[in-house]
This record gives sequence, structure tokens and C-alpha cells, in this order.
Amino acid sequence: MIDTPEGTNNYINLAQRAYEQAKDVSPRTRAGWLEEVASTLETAADELVLLARQETHLDDGRLRFELRRSVFQLRLFIDEIIQGEHLDATIDHADPSWGMGPRPDIRRVAVPLGVVGVFGASNFPFAFSVMGGDSASALAAGCAVVHKIHEGHLQLGLRTGVLVQEALTRAGAPHGLFGTIVGREAAETLVDHPLVKAIGFTGSTAGGRALFDRASRRSTPIPFYGELGSINPVFVTERAWRARRGEILSGYASSFTMGMGQFCTKPGLLFVPTDDVDDVDGPIDLAEVLRRELEGKQVTQLLSPKLRAGFEESLQAVRSMPGVAVLVPGDNAEAPRPTVLGTTAEDVRQRPGILEQEMFGPATVVIRYRPDTDLAELAALLEGQLTATVQAEPDEDVSDLLAVLRERSGRLLWNAWPTGVTVTYAQQHGGPYPATTATTTSVGTAAIGRFLRPVAYDSFPEEQLPEPLRDDNPWRIRRRVDGIWESAGKEEEKE
Repeated sequence: MIDTPEGTNNYINLAQRAYEQAKDVSPRTRAGWLEEVASTLETAADELVLLARQETHLDDGRLRFELRRSVFQLRLFIDEIIQGEHLDATIDHADPSWGMGPRPDIRRVAVPLGVVGVFGASNFPFAFSVMGGDSASALAAGCAVVHKIHEGHLQLGLRTGVLVQEALTRAGAPHGLFGTIVGREAAETLVDHPLVKAIGFTGSTAGGRALFDRASRRSTPIPFYGELGSINPVFVTERAWRARRGEILSGYASSFTMGMGQFCTKPGLLFVPTDDVDDVDGPIDLAEVLRRELEGKQVTQLLSPKLRAGFEESLQAVRSMPGVAVLVPGDNAEAPRPTVLGTTAEDVRQRPGILEQEMFGPATVVIRYRPDTDLAELAALLEGQLTATVQAEPDEDVSDLLAVLRERSGRLLWNAWPTGVTVTYAQQHGGPYPATTATTTSVGTAAIGRFLRPVAYDSFPEEQLPEPLRDDNPWRIRRRVDGIWESAGKEEEKE
């Protein structure tokens, strides 16, 4: 177990040597390494899930789903790198009649950054941990990875790290391509080390910002891809409220309590019309409806005592703000019942700080607005978010609201709930600060691009070019040649 600055320094040097050996291997060779990791995790599922259950309060079903997600993600990345999509290989042959004057032969391809440091998350022991999204995408990009294990599931992290290392060795990858460290001193060394070229982080706003600042203060600053915090607002229009308020409240109650509210995409703010809105079903007692919806929700302990203390502190901070009332009281039990707080649009206009405090746990705030309120104006009070949801009717014009939310969030949802983050090609999991510290995604195939940088080769002879840029396309990857997309040397589409 590496937990000292000296040990971390030695391991980073080893990772650099492994990166030098691995950076130019073919996509199919790298895919073989990732497949061996995926197969190993699959085979060890029972052992790993048992360890995860011992260190967290998550149930068997949730943990097995998370592990399957990690395995699926690896295999999705395998398909992506075999096709070469992540390389963005682009070839412009010399053209003496080019519109702005003679064009030289210029070719561009993405290359891996080097050694990447990854910080695991507390709330996802598989999906955002040792072989979660950041580690998997950095390996797929061609980087070496040094992963800082989260202490909330230390034994699981250590065992997973050993399995991943053994799998890579069996597959023929160079020794040191992946490794794990623990502890604060080792983590600081990881961020400071000159051979580390990027950091992936998922965690708290305070911890993430401290590491982000540290990475920026280096003599050579490096990219810090940090996911810090998000409250994920939901806006309900008056028409949607009249048409399906019960359905909306039921969906909201299920979403904000999923995983005991310990999801980064938990909807923490719900904007709804006031109770005196003209309603075909008559007046609504919002607190009573939410109380009924929450009565049957199963509760468990939060992931760790530290997280539990942080939740209670943030809940108390919001509950004590002027203009905030308790609609549904939770409790202070070891496995806390959900809490719903309430306020008004008038109060948040005066005190927008109500919209800025993340409560990482089973708590949420309902903001009631008067008829004909400009929801876009309320949305403009928000900070950067991972997600923003609009509950509206299909023919409503909510373009002004969507225009504001687009500037403040990475994923917009229409009549859905944000707590499911599928791993796919179009996924965007990231948003303006303080949701994240970059404009990229940490979920989906586009996450690989964070750990690459483009290099152009101008006027090089064929034999001096890297393989993805040679005319005969030896890697058989998808490329753009003279403006036309080709795959394995065959034309696919033209822009």
C-alpha cells in the first residue's frame, strides 16, 4: 500500500516508464488490455460486492449494477478506440489550388497526455472509483493512471487495484501502467508531481477547489477535471402543475431520495406555482402530499460518518436561513428520514444563497412562485449545475427559460428526472463552475478526450508519420481525409 510521498514519487516514475512503452501501441492492443480488466472485474464480482457491502451501506443490487456499469463502460470504450474516434485523425493533403493559397500537407491526431492522477469518489465505490469513469477513460486514451483510493471503501479499492494490475500484466501491458495510492500526503504528491499531466476528481466543492488551486499553482499548471457540487434545479410550469402535479411530486420524491440523496445529480430544488394557482382538482396541501409520498421510502445509513456529519451541517445551514420553513421534517436518526424545506421566489430573490447550498443526502427545497412569474429570471439566480430539468407541456413556449438554463447546466431534461446518468455516446456529465472545473464530460465516450491533446504534422514524409496518419491507414481507423470522413479507407460521409 503506497501512502507516503516517497512511495508515490517512485510509483509515478514507474508509471511514466510504463506510459512511454504503451503510448504508441495499436488500438487493438490497448483494447485487449481493457478487455482483460473488464473480464477480471466480471469474474471477481462476488468478492468485490461483498467487500463493498462491508465498507458501505449500499445494498447488493445497487452494488452489482454499479459493477456491471463499470464493465459495460470499459467495453464501450474498447469499441470506441478500435474505431479510432478518440484520435480525431485528420488528413489534409497538399493542395496548390486551396482557396486561401497553396496548402501544405498537414495532418492532425490526438496523443495521450502522459501520467494521469485520479481521485475516487465516496458515493460510487465502483462507477467513480478505482476502475470508474476517470481511470477507464484515461487508460483508453493511452495514459498511465495513478489512482488515489477513497478511504470510505479502502479495502475494496486496494483489492480492485490489485485485480486491475494483475489483469494488465496478464494482457501484456507494461508494469506500472496502473496503480493505487492512499492518504492525504500521497494525494498532494500526486497533484504536485511534474510527471503528472492531468487530474480527474470527483468529490466535494471544498476538497476539489483546494486541489484545483494546487494544480493551478504548479510551475507548469495542469488540467484539473473536477466534479465538485450541483443542486440540479427542477422548474415546473403552471400548466404542467395543473395537469399532473401528483405525478410530478411522486417523481420528485423518488428522485431526490434515490440512494439516500447521495447522487451528484439529485434534484435539490423544485420550483412550483403557489397553492392558489387555478387548479382543476382544487387546492393542494403540498406538505401533506409530499409527506405521503415519502412515508414509504426505505431509509439506510449514509455512506460514512463524515458524510453524515456533512449532511447534517448543510441541512442545518439551509434550514436556519431566513424565509425557509420545514414542510416535511426528517429526523436525526442514524438512517435519517427525508426532509423537505420550503421557501418562496420572493425570498430567494432577496437571499439567492438559498439556491447555492448543496445538501448531500435526503433533503430538498421547494420554492413556490406566484402566477405569471418569469421563470427565466429565477433561473438566472442559479450557479453552474450538472443538470437542470423542465417539467412542461409539449406545446408550451419555455424557450427563454431553456436559454438561461443552457448557460448554467451541462444536461437539460424535459419531463424526466436527472438521477439516471447513462453511459453512452451523447452523454454530458459536467457543467459550469462550481458543478465542474472544466467544460468536458466525465461520463460517456467523449470522456476519453480529456486525456488527449492534438498534434499536427506539417509536410512530413510518409515514412516519418505516426501510423494513424499514414495514407494506407494501418490501424484501420475512422479518419477525415480532405474533408471527407472515411473508415478503413472507405468513404462514409461527406461534410
